[in-house]
Amino acid sequence: MVKHQPLQVYERQLCLSCLTGIYGCRWKRYQRSHDDTTKWECLWSFILFGTFFLLLVWFYFWWEAHNDYNEFNWFLYNRSGEWSDGTVPILATTAAGFTYIAFLMILALCHIAVGQQLNLHWLHKIGVTAALLTTVIGVISVSQMWGEEWDIISISLQATGPFLHIGALAAVTALAWLVAGQVARAEKTRFQIVVLLIYLAVLLSLYLTPLSISSPCIMERDSLKARPDVIGHQGAPMLAPENTLLSFRRALQLNVSGLEAEVAISLDGVPFLIKDRTLRRTTDVSRAIPERQYEDASFFNWTDLRSLNAGLWFLKDDPYWTVQYMSERERWLVGNQTVCSLEQMLQLAARTNLSALFTLRRPPPGHPHHFSWVNLTLATVLSSGIPQNLVMWSVDWDREVVRQKAPGFQQISTKKQLLETLHQNGISRLLLRYNQATARDVRMYAAGNVSMTLYTVNEPWLYSLLWCSGVQSVSSEAPQVLKKVLSPLWLMSPDEYCLIWVATDLVSFALVLGIFIFQNYHMIRWRMSGMRSYNPEQIMLSAAVRRSSRDVNIMKEKLIFSGQPQ
Repeated sequence: MVKHQPLQVYERQLCLSCLTGIYGCRWKRYQRSHDDTTKWECLWSFILFGTFFLLLVWFYFWWEAHNDYNEFNWFLYNRSGEWSDGTVPILATTAAGFTYIAFLMILALCHIAVGQQLNLHWLHKIGVTAALLTTVIGVISVSQMWGEEWDIISISLQATGPFLHIGALAAVTALAWLVAGQVARAEKTRFQIVVLLIYLAVLLSLYLTPLSISSPCIMERDSLKARPDVIGHQGAPMLAPENTLLSFRRALQLNVSGLEAEVAISLDGVPFLIKDRTLRRTTDVSRAIPERQYEDASFFNWTDLRSLNAGLWFLKDDPYWTVQYMSERERWLVGNQTVCSLEQMLQLAARTNLSALFTLRRPPPGHPHHFSWVNLTLATVLSSGIPQNLVMWSVDWDREVVRQKAPGFQQISTKKQLLETLHQNGISRLLLRYNQATARDVRMYAAGNVSMTLYTVNEPWLYSLLWCSGVQSVSSEAPQVLKKVLSPLWLMSPDEYCLIWVATDLVSFALVLGIFIFQNYHMIRWRMSGMRSYNPEQIMLSAAVRRSSRDVNIMKEKLIFSGQPQ
Protein backbone atom coordinates (compact mmCIF):
# COMPACT_ATOMS: atom_id res chain seq x y z
CA MET A 1 0.00 0.00 0.00
CA VAL A 2 1.37 3.36 -1.04
CA LYS A 3 0.90 6.32 1.31
CA HIS A 4 1.54 9.88 0.40
CA GLN A 5 1.04 13.32 1.91
CA PRO A 6 1.61 16.79 0.42
CA LEU A 7 4.52 18.82 1.70
CA GLN A 8 4.42 22.55 0.93
CA VAL A 9 7.79 24.01 0.10
CA TYR A 10 8.05 27.78 -0.35
CA GLU A 11 10.63 29.75 -2.23
CA ARG A 12 11.94 32.72 -0.32
CA GLN A 13 10.24 35.83 -1.66
CA LEU A 14 11.55 38.71 0.43
CA CYS A 15 10.20 41.46 -1.81
CA LEU A 16 6.68 40.00 -1.92
CA SER A 17 6.71 39.37 1.83
CA CYS A 18 7.61 43.01 2.44
CA LEU A 19 4.82 44.22 0.14
CA THR A 20 2.05 42.13 1.67
CA GLY A 21 3.45 42.47 5.18
CA ILE A 22 3.79 46.25 5.27
CA TYR A 23 0.51 46.88 3.46
CA GLY A 24 -1.75 44.29 5.09
CA CYS A 25 0.37 42.58 7.77
CA ARG A 26 0.33 39.36 5.72
CA TRP A 27 3.85 38.13 6.19
CA LYS A 28 3.25 34.41 5.60
CA ARG A 29 2.68 32.72 2.28
CA TYR A 30 -0.60 31.07 3.18
CA GLN A 31 -2.07 34.46 4.14
CA ARG A 32 -1.70 35.79 0.62
CA SER A 33 -4.36 35.39 -2.02
CA HIS A 34 -4.76 35.77 -5.77
CA ASP A 35 -8.52 36.07 -5.36
CA ASP A 36 -10.31 39.22 -6.43
CA THR A 37 -10.19 42.09 -3.96
CA THR A 38 -13.41 42.42 -1.96
CA LYS A 39 -15.72 45.38 -2.54
CA TRP A 40 -14.93 46.68 0.94
CA GLU A 41 -11.21 46.70 0.21
CA CYS A 42 -11.87 48.26 -3.19
CA LEU A 43 -13.63 51.07 -1.36
CA TRP A 44 -10.64 51.55 0.92
CA SER A 45 -8.36 51.61 -2.12
CA PHE A 46 -10.54 54.33 -3.61
CA ILE A 47 -10.33 56.30 -0.34
CA LEU A 48 -6.55 55.85 -0.31
CA PHE A 49 -6.13 57.16 -3.85
CA GLY A 50 -8.55 60.04 -3.19
CA THR A 51 -6.64 61.00 -0.05
CA PHE A 52 -3.39 60.95 -2.03
CA PHE A 53 -4.67 63.38 -4.68
CA LEU A 54 -6.21 65.66 -2.04
CA LEU A 55 -2.93 65.73 -0.13
CA LEU A 56 -1.07 66.34 -3.38
CA VAL A 57 -3.13 69.50 -4.01
CA TRP A 58 -2.81 70.54 -0.34
CA PHE A 59 0.95 70.06 -0.40
CA TYR A 60 1.26 71.97 -3.68
CA PHE A 61 -0.83 74.80 -2.24
CA TRP A 62 1.42 75.24 0.78
CA TRP A 63 4.56 74.90 -1.31
CA GLU A 64 3.51 77.75 -3.59
CA ALA A 65 2.02 79.80 -0.73
CA HIS A 66 5.58 80.35 0.55
CA ASN A 67 5.28 83.80 -0.99
CA ASP A 68 2.67 84.70 1.65
CA TYR A 69 3.84 82.88 4.78
CA ASN A 70 4.31 86.16 6.62
CA GLU A 71 0.79 87.21 5.71
CA PHE A 72 -0.56 83.93 7.08
CA ASN A 73 1.37 84.32 10.34
CA TRP A 74 0.05 87.85 10.66
CA PHE A 75 -3.52 86.55 10.28
CA LEU A 76 -2.86 84.04 13.04
CA TYR A 77 -1.43 86.77 15.24
CA ASN A 78 -4.51 88.94 14.81
CA ARG A 79 -6.70 86.03 15.87
CA SER A 80 -4.63 84.63 18.74
CA GLY A 81 -2.68 87.66 19.94
CA GLU A 82 0.55 85.65 20.01
CA TRP A 83 3.19 85.66 17.31
CA SER A 84 4.39 82.28 16.04
CA ASP A 85 5.37 80.72 12.75
CA GLY A 86 2.23 78.69 12.09
CA THR A 87 3.54 77.42 8.76
CA VAL A 88 6.14 75.14 10.36
CA PRO A 89 3.72 72.62 11.95
CA ILE A 90 1.47 72.74 8.89
CA LEU A 91 4.34 72.00 6.51
CA ALA A 92 5.74 69.28 8.77
CA THR A 93 2.42 67.45 9.13
CA THR A 94 1.59 67.88 5.45
CA ALA A 95 4.95 66.50 4.33
CA ALA A 96 4.69 63.56 6.75
CA GLY A 97 1.11 62.75 5.75
CA PHE A 98 1.85 63.03 2.04
CA THR A 99 4.90 60.78 2.33
CA TYR A 100 2.92 58.17 4.28
CA ILE A 101 -0.06 58.14 1.91
CA ALA A 102 2.19 58.11 -1.17
CA PHE A 103 4.07 55.12 0.26
CA LEU A 104 0.80 53.23 0.82
CA MET A 105 -0.35 54.08 -2.70
CA ILE A 106 2.87 52.72 -4.19
CA LEU A 107 2.43 49.53 -2.18
CA ALA A 108 -1.13 49.22 -3.48
CA LEU A 109 0.05 49.60 -7.08
CA CYS A 110 2.72 46.97 -6.47
CA HIS A 111 0.03 44.61 -5.13
CA ILE A 112 -1.95 45.11 -8.30
CA ALA A 113 1.14 44.57 -10.43
CA VAL A 114 1.99 41.19 -8.84
CA GLY A 115 -1.65 40.08 -8.73
CA GLN A 116 -2.05 40.07 -4.96
CA GLN A 117 -5.31 40.82 -3.22
CA LEU A 118 -5.54 44.29 -1.69
CA ASN A 119 -6.09 44.01 2.04
CA LEU A 120 -5.18 47.22 3.85
CA HIS A 121 -4.37 46.65 7.52
CA TRP A 122 -6.67 48.30 10.05
CA LEU A 123 -3.85 50.46 11.42
CA HIS A 124 -3.27 51.88 7.95
CA LYS A 125 -7.01 52.46 7.60
CA ILE A 126 -6.91 54.56 10.75
CA GLY A 127 -3.89 56.45 9.39
CA VAL A 128 -5.60 57.10 6.03
CA THR A 129 -8.76 58.28 7.78
CA ALA A 130 -6.76 60.61 10.04
CA ALA A 131 -4.86 62.06 7.06
CA LEU A 132 -8.09 62.57 5.12
CA LEU A 133 -9.96 64.25 7.97
CA THR A 134 -6.99 66.45 8.90
CA THR A 135 -6.62 67.63 5.32
CA VAL A 136 -10.33 68.32 4.93
CA ILE A 137 -10.35 70.34 8.17
CA GLY A 138 -7.29 72.26 6.96
CA VAL A 139 -8.93 73.04 3.62
CA ILE A 140 -12.09 74.30 5.33
CA SER A 141 -10.08 76.42 7.80
CA VAL A 142 -8.01 78.05 5.07
CA SER A 143 -11.15 78.73 3.02
CA GLN A 144 -12.76 80.54 5.94
CA MET A 145 -9.73 82.46 7.20
CA TRP A 146 -7.60 82.95 4.09
CA GLY A 147 -9.90 82.23 1.17
CA GLU A 148 -8.21 84.56 -1.30
CA GLU A 149 -5.00 82.55 -1.06
CA TRP A 150 -6.53 79.73 -3.11
CA ASP A 151 -5.84 81.94 -6.12
CA ILE A 152 -2.17 81.02 -5.71
CA ILE A 153 -2.90 77.64 -7.30
CA SER A 154 -4.21 79.04 -10.58
CA ILE A 155 -1.52 81.75 -10.62
CA SER A 156 1.34 79.35 -9.91
CA LEU A 157 0.10 76.94 -12.60
CA GLN A 158 0.93 79.65 -15.12
CA ALA A 159 4.56 79.26 -14.04
CA THR A 160 4.64 75.51 -13.39
CA GLY A 161 1.93 74.23 -15.77
CA PRO A 162 4.19 73.19 -18.68
CA PHE A 163 6.53 71.30 -16.37
CA LEU A 164 3.77 69.69 -14.31
CA HIS A 165 2.21 68.53 -17.56
CA ILE A 166 5.40 66.73 -18.56
CA GLY A 167 5.69 65.17 -15.10
CA ALA A 168 2.06 64.00 -15.08
CA LEU A 169 2.45 62.57 -18.58
CA ALA A 170 5.57 60.68 -17.52
CA ALA A 171 3.73 59.20 -14.51
CA VAL A 172 0.71 58.10 -16.56
CA THR A 173 3.00 56.66 -19.23
CA ALA A 174 4.79 54.62 -16.59
CA LEU A 175 1.42 53.30 -15.41
CA ALA A 176 0.96 51.78 -18.85
CA TRP A 177 3.01 48.78 -17.70
CA LEU A 178 0.57 48.12 -14.87
CA VAL A 179 -2.54 48.70 -17.01
CA ALA A 180 -1.25 46.51 -19.85
CA GLY A 181 -0.49 43.73 -17.38
CA GLN A 182 -4.03 43.87 -15.99
CA VAL A 183 -5.49 43.74 -19.48
CA ALA A 184 -3.28 40.78 -20.41
CA ARG A 185 -4.26 38.77 -17.33
CA ALA A 186 -7.95 39.68 -17.25
CA GLU A 187 -10.39 36.91 -18.17
CA LYS A 188 -13.42 39.14 -18.73
CA THR A 189 -13.58 41.15 -21.94
CA ARG A 190 -15.79 43.79 -20.32
CA PHE A 191 -13.16 44.46 -17.64
CA GLN A 192 -10.46 44.77 -20.31
CA ILE A 193 -12.52 47.28 -22.26
CA VAL A 194 -13.35 49.39 -19.19
CA VAL A 195 -9.73 49.54 -18.03
CA LEU A 196 -8.51 50.43 -21.52
CA LEU A 197 -11.13 53.15 -22.00
CA ILE A 198 -10.39 54.77 -18.64
CA TYR A 199 -6.66 54.74 -19.22
CA LEU A 200 -6.92 56.03 -22.79
CA ALA A 201 -9.29 58.80 -21.67
CA VAL A 202 -6.79 59.97 -19.03
CA LEU A 203 -3.92 59.71 -21.50
CA LEU A 204 -5.79 61.62 -24.22
CA SER A 205 -6.78 64.38 -21.79
CA LEU A 206 -3.12 64.79 -20.83
CA TYR A 207 -2.11 64.90 -24.49
CA LEU A 208 -4.53 67.80 -25.01
CA THR A 209 -3.90 69.59 -21.70
CA PRO A 210 -1.49 72.15 -23.24
CA LEU A 211 -4.47 73.59 -25.12
CA SER A 212 -5.70 74.91 -21.77
CA ILE A 213 -2.30 76.05 -20.45
CA SER A 214 -1.87 79.80 -20.70
CA SER A 215 1.22 81.53 -19.37
CA PRO A 216 2.56 85.05 -19.92
CA CYS A 217 6.05 83.51 -20.17
CA ILE A 218 5.09 81.74 -23.40
CA MET A 219 5.91 84.70 -25.61
CA GLU A 220 8.43 86.01 -28.09
CA ARG A 221 11.56 87.27 -26.38
CA ASP A 222 11.37 90.57 -28.23
CA SER A 223 8.04 91.29 -26.53
CA LEU A 224 9.47 91.13 -23.00
CA LYS A 225 9.03 94.44 -21.14
CA ALA A 226 11.57 96.13 -18.87
CA ARG A 227 12.37 94.58 -15.50
CA PRO A 228 9.75 95.63 -12.90
CA ASP A 229 10.92 98.04 -10.23
CA VAL A 230 11.08 96.70 -6.69
CA ILE A 231 9.63 98.74 -3.84
CA GLY A 232 10.75 97.81 -0.33
CA HIS A 233 7.58 97.03 1.61
CA GLN A 234 8.34 98.05 5.21
CA GLY A 235 11.95 98.35 4.05
CA ALA A 236 13.72 95.00 4.06
CA PRO A 237 11.81 93.29 6.92
CA MET A 238 13.61 89.97 6.49
CA LEU A 239 16.94 91.62 7.24
CA ALA A 240 15.92 94.16 9.90
CA PRO A 241 12.82 94.97 12.01
CA GLU A 242 9.96 96.15 9.81
CA ASN A 243 9.15 99.87 9.53
CA THR A 244 12.40 100.97 11.19
CA LEU A 245 15.09 103.24 9.79
CA LEU A 246 17.50 100.29 9.76
CA SER A 247 15.07 98.30 7.63
CA PHE A 248 14.73 101.14 5.12
CA ARG A 249 18.51 101.58 4.97
CA ARG A 250 18.91 97.86 4.27
CA ALA A 251 16.41 98.26 1.42
CA LEU A 252 18.38 101.18 0.00
CA GLN A 253 21.50 98.99 -0.08
CA LEU A 254 19.56 96.57 -2.28
CA ASN A 255 18.85 99.25 -4.90
CA VAL A 256 15.09 99.39 -4.48
CA SER A 257 13.18 102.02 -6.44
CA GLY A 258 11.00 103.13 -3.55
CA LEU A 259 9.93 102.67 0.06
CA GLU A 260 6.51 101.60 1.29
CA ALA A 261 4.93 101.58 4.75
CA GLU A 262 1.65 101.64 6.67
CA VAL A 263 0.98 104.85 8.57
CA ALA A 264 -1.03 105.58 11.73
CA ILE A 265 -1.59 108.88 13.61
CA SER A 266 -0.43 109.28 17.20
CA LEU A 267 -2.51 110.92 19.91
CA ASP A 268 -0.62 114.21 19.52
CA GLY A 269 -0.83 114.20 15.70
CA VAL A 270 2.45 112.61 14.58
CA PRO A 271 2.13 110.16 11.64
CA PHE A 272 4.23 107.07 12.43
CA LEU A 273 4.82 103.68 10.84
CA ILE A 274 3.15 100.51 12.09
CA LYS A 275 1.27 97.61 10.54
CA ASP A 276 -0.60 96.24 13.56
CA ARG A 277 -3.40 97.82 15.55
CA THR A 278 -1.43 97.42 18.76
CA LEU A 279 2.24 97.70 19.70
CA ARG A 280 2.55 94.23 21.27
CA ARG A 281 4.22 92.42 18.40
CA THR A 282 6.80 94.93 17.17
CA THR A 283 7.76 96.78 20.38
CA ASP A 284 8.48 96.05 24.04
CA VAL A 285 5.31 97.76 25.23
CA SER A 286 4.31 94.65 27.25
CA ARG A 287 7.43 95.21 29.38
CA ALA A 288 7.66 99.00 29.38
CA ILE A 289 3.94 99.86 29.73
CA PRO A 290 2.18 96.53 30.38
CA GLU A 291 -1.15 98.10 31.37
CA ARG A 292 -1.47 99.67 27.88
CA GLN A 293 -0.23 96.82 25.71
CA TYR A 294 -3.70 96.07 24.30
CA GLU A 295 -4.55 99.69 23.48
CA ASP A 296 -4.72 100.91 19.91
CA ALA A 297 -1.34 102.31 18.89
CA SER A 298 -3.00 105.57 17.81
CA PHE A 299 -3.81 106.42 21.44
CA PHE A 300 -0.11 106.69 22.33
CA ASN A 301 1.58 110.08 22.08
CA TRP A 302 4.82 110.42 20.17
CA THR A 303 6.94 110.71 23.33
CA ASP A 304 5.74 107.32 24.56
CA LEU A 305 6.16 105.79 21.14
CA ARG A 306 9.75 106.99 20.84
CA SER A 307 10.58 105.50 24.23
CA LEU A 308 9.69 101.98 23.08
CA ASN A 309 12.21 99.54 21.63
CA ALA A 310 11.21 98.34 18.14
CA GLY A 311 14.02 95.85 17.52
CA LEU A 312 14.35 93.42 20.42
CA TRP A 313 11.27 91.48 19.27
CA PHE A 314 13.08 90.73 15.98
CA LEU A 315 16.04 89.17 17.81
CA LYS A 316 13.71 87.18 20.06
CA ASP A 317 11.16 85.87 17.55
CA ASP A 318 13.51 85.64 14.54
CA PRO A 319 10.47 85.66 12.21
CA TYR A 320 12.49 85.00 9.04
CA TRP A 321 15.26 82.77 10.44
CA THR A 322 17.91 85.39 9.61
CA VAL A 323 19.25 86.43 13.03
CA GLN A 324 21.76 83.59 13.11
CA TYR A 325 23.53 85.10 10.09
CA MET A 326 23.97 88.52 11.70
CA SER A 327 27.22 89.79 13.16
CA GLU A 328 27.44 91.15 16.68
CA ARG A 329 27.31 94.73 15.44
CA GLU A 330 24.26 94.02 13.30
CA ARG A 331 22.49 92.48 16.28
CA TRP A 332 23.36 95.53 18.36
CA LEU A 333 21.89 97.81 15.70
CA VAL A 334 18.75 95.71 15.45
CA GLY A 335 18.30 95.70 19.23
CA ASN A 336 18.42 99.51 19.44
CA GLN A 337 15.75 100.48 16.91
CA THR A 338 12.84 102.76 17.77
CA VAL A 339 9.47 103.50 16.22
CA CYS A 340 9.94 105.40 12.97
CA SER A 341 7.87 108.43 11.97
CA LEU A 342 6.55 109.10 8.47
CA GLU A 343 8.67 112.23 8.26
CA GLN A 344 11.86 110.25 8.92
CA MET A 345 11.05 107.81 6.12
CA LEU A 346 10.22 110.65 3.69
CA GLN A 347 13.45 112.47 4.47
CA LEU A 348 15.43 109.28 3.84
CA ALA A 349 13.63 108.79 0.51
CA ALA A 350 14.25 112.42 -0.46
CA ARG A 351 18.01 112.14 0.24
CA THR A 352 18.26 109.09 -2.04
CA ASN A 353 15.77 110.37 -4.66
CA LEU A 354 13.45 107.37 -4.19
CA SER A 355 9.68 107.34 -4.34
CA ALA A 356 7.65 106.97 -1.15
CA LEU A 357 4.45 104.97 -1.08
CA PHE A 358 2.32 104.69 2.04
CA THR A 359 -1.16 103.61 3.03
CA LEU A 360 -2.85 105.66 5.75
CA ARG A 361 -5.02 104.22 8.53
CA ARG A 362 -7.72 106.45 9.90
CA PRO A 363 -7.62 106.89 13.70
CA PRO A 364 -10.47 105.17 15.59
CA PRO A 365 -13.53 107.12 16.83
CA GLY A 366 -12.75 109.21 19.88
CA HIS A 367 -9.30 110.08 18.60
CA PRO A 368 -8.61 113.85 18.48
CA HIS A 369 -7.58 113.58 14.84
CA HIS A 370 -10.37 111.28 13.67
CA PHE A 371 -11.57 113.93 11.19
CA SER A 372 -8.33 115.81 10.46
CA TRP A 373 -6.14 112.78 9.69
CA VAL A 374 -5.76 113.51 5.96
CA ASN A 375 -4.86 117.20 6.36
CA LEU A 376 -2.46 116.34 9.17
CA THR A 377 -0.67 113.73 7.05
CA LEU A 378 -0.58 116.04 4.03
CA ALA A 379 1.03 118.78 6.10
CA THR A 380 3.66 116.33 7.36
CA VAL A 381 4.51 115.23 3.82
CA LEU A 382 4.81 118.77 2.52
CA SER A 383 7.01 119.84 5.44
CA SER A 384 9.37 116.86 5.07
CA GLY A 385 11.06 118.39 2.03
CA ILE A 386 10.49 115.45 -0.31
CA PRO A 387 9.75 116.44 -3.93
CA GLN A 388 6.08 116.01 -4.72
CA ASN A 389 6.71 113.83 -7.77
CA LEU A 390 8.26 111.18 -5.48
CA VAL A 391 5.15 110.86 -3.29
CA MET A 392 2.53 108.22 -4.12
CA TRP A 393 -0.75 109.23 -2.49
CA SER A 394 -3.21 106.37 -2.00
CA VAL A 395 -5.89 107.86 0.28
CA ASP A 396 -9.30 108.30 -1.37
CA TRP A 397 -10.61 110.56 1.43
CA ASP A 398 -10.50 114.25 0.36
CA ARG A 399 -8.51 113.34 -2.76
CA GLU A 400 -9.61 116.49 -4.57
CA VAL A 401 -8.39 118.69 -1.72
CA VAL A 402 -5.04 116.89 -1.77
CA ARG A 403 -4.73 117.34 -5.54
CA GLN A 404 -5.29 121.07 -5.17
CA LYS A 405 -2.73 121.49 -2.40
CA ALA A 406 -0.17 119.07 -3.85
CA PRO A 407 -0.69 118.79 -7.62
CA GLY A 408 2.66 117.04 -8.06
CA PHE A 409 1.71 113.90 -6.09
CA GLN A 410 1.35 110.63 -7.96
CA GLN A 411 -2.27 109.74 -7.29
CA ILE A 412 -2.76 106.00 -6.91
CA SER A 413 -5.80 103.84 -6.17
CA THR A 414 -6.03 100.63 -4.17
CA LYS A 415 -9.16 99.54 -6.03
CA LYS A 416 -9.56 98.31 -9.59
CA GLN A 417 -11.64 100.86 -11.50
CA LEU A 418 -12.60 101.72 -15.05
CA LEU A 419 -10.03 103.64 -17.04
CA GLU A 420 -12.45 106.54 -17.51
CA THR A 421 -12.94 106.82 -13.75
CA LEU A 422 -9.21 106.73 -13.09
CA HIS A 423 -8.54 109.46 -15.64
CA GLN A 424 -11.30 111.65 -14.23
CA ASN A 425 -9.77 111.39 -10.75
CA GLY A 426 -6.25 112.00 -12.02
CA ILE A 427 -5.08 108.54 -10.92
CA SER A 428 -2.05 107.26 -12.81
CA ARG A 429 -1.22 104.09 -10.84
CA LEU A 430 -2.98 101.13 -9.23
CA LEU A 431 -1.81 99.40 -6.06
CA LEU A 432 -3.32 95.90 -5.94
CA ARG A 433 -2.65 92.50 -4.44
CA TYR A 434 -1.01 90.27 -7.03
CA ASN A 435 -4.10 88.05 -7.36
CA GLN A 436 -6.35 91.00 -8.24
CA ALA A 437 -4.85 91.67 -11.66
CA THR A 438 -4.40 89.43 -14.67
CA ALA A 439 -1.96 89.82 -17.54
CA ARG A 440 -4.85 91.11 -19.61
CA ASP A 441 -5.58 93.79 -16.97
CA VAL A 442 -1.94 94.85 -16.98
CA ARG A 443 -1.95 95.30 -20.75
CA MET A 444 -5.28 97.13 -20.73
CA TYR A 445 -4.26 99.63 -18.05
CA ALA A 446 -0.82 100.11 -19.59
CA ALA A 447 -2.49 101.00 -22.89
CA GLY A 448 -4.47 103.64 -20.98
CA ASN A 449 -1.30 105.12 -19.40
CA VAL A 450 -2.07 103.67 -15.97
CA SER A 451 0.82 101.77 -14.41
CA MET A 452 0.43 99.03 -11.83
CA THR A 453 2.18 98.07 -8.60
CA LEU A 454 1.38 94.62 -7.21
CA TYR A 455 2.04 93.42 -3.65
CA THR A 456 3.40 91.43 -1.91
CA VAL A 457 5.85 89.67 -4.24
CA ASN A 458 8.61 87.70 -2.51
CA GLU A 459 9.24 84.63 -4.66
CA PRO A 460 11.33 84.62 -7.87
CA TRP A 461 8.74 82.55 -9.77
CA LEU A 462 5.99 85.09 -9.05
CA TYR A 463 8.27 88.01 -9.88
CA SER A 464 9.20 86.31 -13.17
CA LEU A 465 5.55 85.70 -14.01
CA LEU A 466 4.63 89.33 -13.37
CA TRP A 467 7.66 90.44 -15.36
CA CYS A 468 6.39 88.47 -18.36
CA SER A 469 2.93 90.00 -17.79
CA GLY A 470 4.39 93.50 -18.17
CA VAL A 471 3.88 94.75 -14.60
CA GLN A 472 5.75 98.02 -14.02
CA SER A 473 6.62 97.57 -10.32
CA VAL A 474 6.11 95.25 -7.37
CA SER A 475 6.14 95.73 -3.62
CA SER A 476 8.28 93.16 -1.84
CA GLU A 477 9.31 92.10 1.65
CA ALA A 478 12.29 90.28 0.13
CA PRO A 479 14.15 92.76 -2.10
CA GLN A 480 17.35 90.84 -1.36
CA VAL A 481 15.83 87.83 -3.15
CA LEU A 482 14.36 89.67 -6.14
CA LYS A 483 17.62 91.55 -6.64
CA LYS A 484 19.16 88.30 -7.91
CA VAL A 485 16.46 87.77 -10.55
CA LEU A 486 18.04 89.40 -13.60
CA SER A 487 15.78 87.64 -16.11
CA PRO A 488 12.59 85.55 -15.99
CA LEU A 489 13.21 82.04 -14.69
CA TRP A 490 11.98 80.64 -17.98
CA LEU A 491 10.80 82.09 -21.23
CA MET A 492 9.93 80.29 -24.46
CA SER A 493 8.27 81.22 -27.71
CA PRO A 494 4.94 79.63 -28.74
CA ASP A 495 6.75 77.62 -31.42
CA GLU A 496 9.24 76.25 -28.91
CA TYR A 497 6.47 75.29 -26.51
CA CYS A 498 4.51 73.62 -29.30
CA LEU A 499 7.58 71.60 -30.29
CA ILE A 500 8.12 70.42 -26.70
CA TRP A 501 4.43 69.56 -26.38
CA VAL A 502 4.24 67.52 -29.57
CA ALA A 503 7.56 65.75 -28.94
CA THR A 504 6.51 64.78 -25.41
CA ASP A 505 3.18 63.41 -26.61
CA LEU A 506 4.81 61.39 -29.40
CA VAL A 507 7.41 59.86 -27.09
CA SER A 508 4.69 58.98 -24.57
CA PHE A 509 2.47 57.41 -27.23
CA ALA A 510 5.36 55.34 -28.60
CA LEU A 511 6.24 54.07 -25.12
CA VAL A 512 2.64 53.21 -24.26
CA LEU A 513 2.17 51.38 -27.55
CA GLY A 514 5.39 49.43 -27.08
CA ILE A 515 4.45 48.46 -23.51
CA PHE A 516 1.01 47.19 -24.55
CA ILE A 517 2.47 45.19 -27.43
CA PHE A 518 5.08 43.62 -25.18
CA GLN A 519 2.65 42.82 -22.38
CA ASN A 520 0.05 41.33 -24.74
CA TYR A 521 2.50 39.59 -27.07
CA HIS A 522 0.91 36.12 -26.83
CA MET A 523 -2.61 37.40 -27.44
CA ILE A 524 -1.48 39.49 -30.41
CA ARG A 525 0.46 36.56 -31.85
CA TRP A 526 -2.60 34.35 -31.59
CA ARG A 527 -4.84 36.95 -33.25
CA MET A 528 -2.42 37.48 -36.11
CA SER A 529 -1.56 33.82 -36.73
CA GLY A 530 -5.10 32.46 -36.78
CA MET A 531 -7.05 29.82 -34.86
CA ARG A 532 -5.60 26.81 -36.63
CA SER A 533 -1.97 27.62 -36.19
CA TYR A 534 -2.24 28.56 -32.51
CA ASN A 535 -4.25 26.74 -29.88
CA PRO A 536 -6.18 28.97 -27.45
CA GLU A 537 -5.35 26.52 -24.70
CA GLN A 538 -1.71 27.35 -25.28
CA ILE A 539 -2.56 31.00 -24.80
CA MET A 540 -4.06 30.32 -21.41
CA LEU A 541 -1.13 28.13 -20.50
CA SER A 542 1.37 30.79 -21.55
CA ALA A 543 -0.52 33.46 -19.67
CA ALA A 544 -0.58 31.29 -16.57
CA VAL A 545 3.14 30.66 -16.81
CA ARG A 546 3.87 34.34 -17.26
CA ARG A 547 1.60 35.20 -14.36
CA SER A 548 3.30 32.82 -11.99
CA SER A 549 6.74 34.00 -13.00
CA ARG A 550 5.72 37.61 -12.53
CA ASP A 551 3.97 37.09 -9.23
CA VAL A 552 6.88 35.08 -7.84
CA ASN A 553 4.33 33.28 -5.68
CA ILE A 554 5.29 29.65 -6.33
CA MET A 555 4.28 26.80 -4.07
CA LYS A 556 5.70 23.39 -4.88
CA GLU A 557 4.05 20.22 -3.75
CA LYS A 558 6.01 16.97 -3.40
CA LEU A 559 4.54 13.58 -2.83
CA ILE A 560 6.36 11.64 -0.15
CA PHE A 561 5.81 8.00 -0.69
CA SER A 562 6.04 5.75 2.28
CA GLY A 563 7.49 2.30 1.97
CA GLN A 564 5.23 -0.53 0.94
CA PRO A 565 4.12 -2.88 3.76
CA GLN A 566 5.86 -6.16 4.07
